[in-house]
Amino acid sequence: QVQLVESGGGLVQAGGSLRLSCAASGRTFSYYAMGWFRQAPGKEREFVATISRGGDSTYYADSVKGRFTIARDNVKNTVYLQMNTLKPEDTAVYYCAGAMYGSGSRWESDYDRWGQGTQVTVSS
Repeated sequence: QVQLVESGGGLVQAGGSLRLSCAASGRTFSYYAMGWFRQAPGKEREFVATISRGGDSTYYADSVKGRFTIARDNVKNTVYLQMNTLKPEDTAVYYCAGAMYGSGSRWESDYDRWGQGTQVTVSS
């Protein structure tokens, strides 16, 4: 099974960009559909984006569509979340997650591996 480690979070001004990375250990990364979720203070964790095992299919939450892009590199065992035109409401802890043999899902219960999270703070 893979272990997931996120990086790339930080403080950015509204309108700016960040790229999150999620590095997976092990040799079965390509077996996992991957997703990004986020949790803002006082709120439940919510879906952000997902990508299929081969990277040919993606799906986004309406709140980030057109601003965020999910991508993966199965050679580097890494999934990315490029975040552009950031807004203060994007402030949250961002988690990557993996679903073995999955096809990509917006539901947390479909994921069996989770990273520890990385903080993204967008100032106004």
